[in-house]
Amino acid sequence: MLVSPVYVVANLPSQGVQNLFGFFSDKRVMQGKIAQLENELLLQQAASAKMAQLVLENNRLRDLLGSAAKLQENIVIAEIVSIDPDPQKHEIIIDKGTIDDAYPGQPILDAHGLIGQIIAVSQLNSRVLLISDHSHSVPVQVARSNLRLIAQGTGATNKLELMHVQSTADIQPGDLLISSGLGGRFPVGYPVGIVDKVEHKPGKPFSEVTAIPSAKLDRSRHLLLVFTEGRMANRNGNDG
Repeated sequence: MLVSPVYVVANLPSQGVQNLFGFFSDKRVMQGKIAQLENELLLQQAASAKMAQLVLENNRLRDLLGSAAKLQENIVIAEIVSIDPDPQKHEIIIDKGTIDDAYPGQPILDAHGLIGQIIAVSQLNSRVLLISDHSHSVPVQVARSNLRLIAQGTGATNKLELMHVQSTADIQPGDLLISSGLGGRFPVGYPVGIVDKVEHKPGKPFSEVTAIPSAKLDRSRHLLLVFTEGRMANRNGNDG
């Protein structure tokens, strides 16, 4: 009993060192486990984000195929591979070309409406001019009243301008604009836009009318190449 306190005091330094080593060892193990868990969480988050993206992509394709089924014309699905970096140009590159029977002037749609038309074709790719480009215009008609007008691009993907609208014209916000088929470039009946503003200017013969494009010009990735009746016959002949 007399000697025990001496043993305890003599053993304190070595016991303290052992406890200290144990503390740092346990801390390293815990840090390693935390780092491992953080890595696993990061991988799971990346996998979850990828899965969410795949679900969205699948939904977009289902919408596109649903729209394709409603068309009477023959169609081919294309994908956007590049966008013109020039902000003054609203042009895109798609992964279909002459090998797929794509041709200049061919109408291009997404799941919601008219995107634009092909303006240049190579063997594997085509350049598409969007309806929002300043140089692009589409003959349209108001679905409700059959009023015929011209929809002009404004350089903004969310705005079209209707040209030379008489102040007495039968048009109002919410009216659906569809392609009229005049000019022979676009077949009749494709959704082009929804009228969002009709402003009458006192003393002026024309009203200021703008519309929001039906197509998702700045968001769609997969598109439809539409083959009209004449081109469909040629394409079927080539396939045969």
